[in-house]
Amino acid sequence: MPKSSPKIYGVLGYPAKHSLSPDMHNAAFQYLKIEAEYRIFEKEPAELDSFFGGLAENNICGLNVTIPYKEEVLKYLAWQSPEVRFTAASNTIIVKEKGYLEGWNTDGIGFHRHLVQDLGFEIAGKKAVLLGAGGASKAIIDQLARNKIREISIYDIDKQRAAALAKKTNDAFKVSKATALDSLSSLDFSDTQLLINATPIGMKLEDPLLVSREKMHSGLLVYDLIYNPAETNLLKEAKAAGAKVANGLGMLLYQGARSFELWTDKIAPIEIMRNALEKGAKGL
Repeated sequence: MPKSSPKIYGVLGYPAKHSLSPDMHNAAFQYLKIEAEYRIFEKEPAELDSFFGGLAENNICGLNVTIPYKEEVLKYLAWQSPEVRFTAASNTIIVKEKGYLEGWNTDGIGFHRHLVQDLGFEIAGKKAVLLGAGGASKAIIDQLARNKIREISIYDIDKQRAAALAKKTNDAFKVSKATALDSLSSLDFSDTQLLINATPIGMKLEDPLLVSREKMHSGLLVYDLIYNPAETNLLKEAKAAGAKVANGLGMLLYQGARSFELWTDKIAPIEIMRNALEKGAKGL
């Protein structure tokens, strides 16, 4: 009998060629002996309609979605998870029969699992500062509020965007108080336990430092979603101040693991995926 064609999965973005997702997913497929292959789909905006129209024909069974398409893909979805409805962004798509597309957002779940399971951070009753009010920030704030964080202060260079996210959070979650910040300079971090950078600031060595070392302290966990470089200037300064630090590689791992489980209905082999990710990250 002829060998059946492998199921195809992949990451959709523009650009996407430097994604580490193929490393961890193909390692997981191989380990579990699943006939599947994970690819990179780097598509320009004008190509999206034809790409989504050909998913079933090309045996594409699931997608991860990255910048800049997490919001753009919503129009193709027949069903959206509660996380997608709150964030207005989807990073995981399941292709069902007859081209029926389910949209999920595993970013917040990935962040939460890394924060709680690996870093041992207890969210309930804590105070956080969130830098950035974009798609990743929405996924993170959704998880923090669902898990009863006490206060979240949001800073974004676009003050209206920060204010809109604070209002949306306060309307949706009564147990947490969200506030938009006009600036970071006057903010006192002494009673803050969690600082999250969900902006791209820090990817370049010449980027400004958003929070000075003097404001950070040993009771603070500083979490930078950036993982390339592995240690941003923010994390270096935080470490020098005695704070606990983490980059976004763990979030990438666990959001990918959740996507894998949604696609395959199998438990993701976390350590296999982690090893593949870490190996891939060293090559960046």
